[in-house]
Amino acid sequence: MAKEPDSSAAPFRTSIGGQALIEGILMRGPKKQAIVVRSKDGLVKKVEDLKLVRDRYPILGLPLIRGIATFGSSMVNGVKALMYSADFFPEDEDAEPDKFDIWLDKTFGSEKAQQIIIYIAAFLGIFFSIAMFILLPTVIAGLIPGIEQQYVLRNLVEGGLKICIFIGYLALVSRMKDIRRVFSYHGAEHKTIWCYEKRLPLTVENVRKQTRLHPRCGTSFLFVVIFISIIVGAFIRSDHVLVRMALHLASLPVIVAISYELNRWVGGHDNALSRALSWPGMQLQHFTTNEPDDSMIEVAIEALKEVIPEQEGQDAW
Repeated sequence: MAKEPDSSAAPFRTSIGGQALIEGILMRGPKKQAIVVRSKDGLVKKVEDLKLVRDRYPILGLPLIRGIATFGSSMVNGVKALMYSADFFPEDEDAEPDKFDIWLDKTFGSEKAQQIIIYIAAFLGIFFSIAMFILLPTVIAGLIPGIEQQYVLRNLVEGGLKICIFIGYLALVSRMKDIRRVFSYHGAEHKTIWCYEKRLPLTVENVRKQTRLHPRCGTSFLFVVIFISIIVGAFIRSDHVLVRMALHLASLPVIVAISYELNRWVGGHDNALSRALSWPGMQLQHFTTNEPDDSMIEVAIEALKEVIPEQEGQDAW
C-alpha cells in the first residue's frame, strides 16, 4: 500500500463528522447538517438545522445510553441522505415502480411511504451487519467437531472468523466500481476534516496534502464493535449454537455502548494509548477510502463550510 502523508496530531479536534454519498458528501456539525451533491446541473446543497433526539430526551445523552441512541439515529439519517443523493442519478427513468412501492404510496401517502422505506432500509442494514459479522461466525464455529464446551478456543475461533469476514467483506466491496467512487468521496471527507482541524485554509491544494485516514471514522467504529464483541463473547458459557446466538444478540446494546464511549475517548485524545487503539481501524480505512479527485474535494469543502459554527471552538470535540 502507498505510504500515507504525515498525519501528525492536529492542534484542534472537531466534533464535525461526515458520510460519503452517491456523488456527494454529508457533513454534520453541532447545529447544522449539510448535504452537497455534484449533480449533472452542478452542485446541489441541502442545509438544515439539526434536531437531536437527546435534546428532547436528555436521558439519551448520558454516557453508555448515548452510544445506542447515536448509532440508531446515524443509521436512519445516513440512509435518508443516501436516498436523497441517489434521487439525482436514477438508474432507469422509464422504469415503473414495483407493486410494493405503489401499495405504500396508496396506503400511507408518498411522504410517509418514503419514511417507512428509510426505516426498513436502516433495519435491513443493521440486520445484515449483525447476521454477517456477529451471528455467522457463531454458526460456522459451531460446525467444527470437538469444539463444544471448549469455551476459550471457541471464542477465539469465533473472534478470528469475525475479523476475517469483516476484512474480507471490505476488501471485496472496495473492488466494486460504483463503491470505489463512494470511497473516494469518503477520502475527500477525511482529508477536508484534517485540513480544518489543522487550521489551514480550506482550499483544494491544502486538502489534497492531508491523509485520507482519520481516527474518528465509521470503519474504525465497526472494527471496535467487533473487537468488543470478542471480549464480551468470552463470558458466554454455552455450547448450544442458538443459545450463543441469542446471548450475542442480547449483548449487542452493551457492545455498541462501550464501543461508542471508547471511540469517543480515542477521538478526544492524542497519546500513545489512543494512537494504538485507533491504529487497526485506521488501517482498514485503506479499503474504505480512496484518493479523491479535485472535484470531490470541492464537494467536501462546500459541505464542511456549511456546518462550521459561527462561534469559533463551538464544535470542539
